[in-house]
Amino acid sequence: MESSQAKSHQGLSVRLFGSLALVRDGVPVALPASRKLRALLAYLALAPHPVGRGKLCELLWDVPNDPRGELRWCLSKLRAALDEPDRRRIQTADDTIALDLDGICVDALDVASAAAAGIEKLGTERLQALSKLFVGDFLEGLEIDRSPLFNNWLTAQRRRFGSCHAAILEHLVKTLPADSEDVSSHLEKWLELTPFDSCAHIALLARLARRGQFGACEDHLAAAAALFQSEELDFGPIRQAWLAIRAERPCATMPAQPAAPPTPNQSPIMLGGSEATIPHKASLAVMPFAEDGCGVRGGLADGLTHDIITRLAKLRDFFVIARGSVFALAEKNIAPEDAGRRLNVDYVATGTVRSVTGRLIVTIELVEVRTARIVWAETFERKPDDIFSVLNDIGNSIVASISSEIETVERNRAMLKAPNSLNAWEAYHRGLWHMYRFTRGENEQARHFFDIALSQDPTFTRAYAGLSFTHWQSAFQRWGDRDRDSALAFEAAGQSLLIDDHNPAAHWAMGRALWLRGEGNASLLELQRAVDLSPNFALGHYALSFVQSQSGDPQAAIGSSDHSRHLSPFDPLLFGMMGARAMAHVRLGQFDDAAHWALKAAARPNAHVIILSIAAHCLALAGRLDEAKTFAAAIRKTLPGYRADDFIDTFRFDPDATALFKLGAKRIGLN
Repeated sequence: MESSQAKSHQGLSVRLFGSLALVRDGVPVALPASRKLRALLAYLALAPHPVGRGKLCELLWDVPNDPRGELRWCLSKLRAALDEPDRRRIQTADDTIALDLDGICVDALDVASAAAAGIEKLGTERLQALSKLFVGDFLEGLEIDRSPLFNNWLTAQRRRFGSCHAAILEHLVKTLPADSEDVSSHLEKWLELTPFDSCAHIALLARLARRGQFGACEDHLAAAAALFQSEELDFGPIRQAWLAIRAERPCATMPAQPAAPPTPNQSPIMLGGSEATIPHKASLAVMPFAEDGCGVRGGLADGLTHDIITRLAKLRDFFVIARGSVFALAEKNIAPEDAGRRLNVDYVATGTVRSVTGRLIVTIELVEVRTARIVWAETFERKPDDIFSVLNDIGNSIVASISSEIETVERNRAMLKAPNSLNAWEAYHRGLWHMYRFTRGENEQARHFFDIALSQDPTFTRAYAGLSFTHWQSAFQRWGDRDRDSALAFEAAGQSLLIDDHNPAAHWAMGRALWLRGEGNASLLELQRAVDLSPNFALGHYALSFVQSQSGDPQAAIGSSDHSRHLSPFDPLLFGMMGARAMAHVRLGQFDDAAHWALKAAARPNAHVIILSIAAHCLALAGRLDEAKTFAAAIRKTLPGYRADDFIDTFRFDPDATALFKLGAKRIGLN
């Protein structure tokens, strides 16, 4: 993709980095001196949707005599500068205003689109072209007195693009040849932008060491240590990385010292030609939410932040920075992206809480720190009838979504790496990717990668839980010896529990394994323990629904199924959540509802043959025989000789449910 900078000599371009400039065919276009006109142009250029006139007036004018009149004046001047003989760039409709950017080059949008697509995927030439766009701060010098909303927006954009700039520089340092002279200038700018980013310091030390400049390394190390100490930040990882660099590159005047061993739950990672240590699992910082969108903290916002941190920690999926650290950085007015780099975490979540008449609005963003990419963003809007219940519901959704989005990013990243280069964390997520395909071959692949993860880290609780699930899946789908697979599922779940009895995934795995062994009551107890440990564990609620729909309380199964889908609406096991609800409706004699949910389950792209069997039986019981027979034909094609007894034995239904499903099977000839 050609950058807008390369095309800026022809046509119209808007430059938002440095002082705002409008250029047509390489010639600057004169704009009135009005700061608010320039602010309006920049805001419209970055607005993803048409903006209401009222919002623009509120953004830029602090109750003047005629804000709409001033807005009209600004728009008339912008039309004179932007419009072409055959094209009007300022578009107005239904009291909204939008800027037609088709054919206009905007430097900030170039950077934003690159960040959205993934900076790590860009080639060196594209990264260098983007780096050259940053000729100064975003809208340098354009703060407006008595316009707090605009100034807040301006600060947020500067933080956003500063983070993008740092990510571009980091990837240039990592991808350019080691002997390239450009690396030094990129490193210098990277450190200027993010002076507390340990990765930048480690990369500089590695480069200086490669050149034999050990004295400069020691000088930089001392200055950096003083800088980190002044902010009460942990300098240990940088010092430890330096010891590893020195050990690799001994010199006559500076004898090598052995690198300190990795601390528990850490593994080596290469960066800038040196080894540093990071936790073997992904890390996350949840920065304190702002109240009322004005940067003010406290009250509901602080309470929601604390609740989210606590709930995420209970999931035990990844390393979550403690409340004290993030709140301490927030007290120093550290931008979330900068805080993420100071804390050396993979992801940062930040948001706002606003109370308006009759509504509570919570916005949240999840950003991948090292690429400046927004992984997930959402706005939750509720009527605050019961404020604590509403916050609890929003908190549930946020926690489940963050967990799901991080898992998806980590799975996809692991799939892009060579299998022999995976660490334990990556091998585990590679296993998840295969596990969620739900075929016999993919299940074997998943087991292989879980074994790799455990060979590298025998204390990896979730890898044991994943391994248990592959054996459970093999037994459930009858891909092998059911008794042997059941025993292996139970054994792996037991190992998971021995390592971490407080991990909800370990109890989830054990609950499913016990169900395979026919121990329904014990299974329910384990699954209840999983959701007690972490009420936001969607898979725990789904497994509860699965067991309750067959041997427990079908009404409770419906509630558990609904809750699991609410927590994780795009879960790979969504077909199972719907299938469990369908079976619960069968036990309640609600056959039309059962057919409805069974069809939704069967429509999922990764639904396996047993889900198709549930759909066939439920449709038959609902009297929808033509549809049921279509599913029955698909089942026979996949599993020749398949009978209702196989289906019933798979789920171990009680006598009442068995009679119902045999009736359905008889109607379509599956018996």
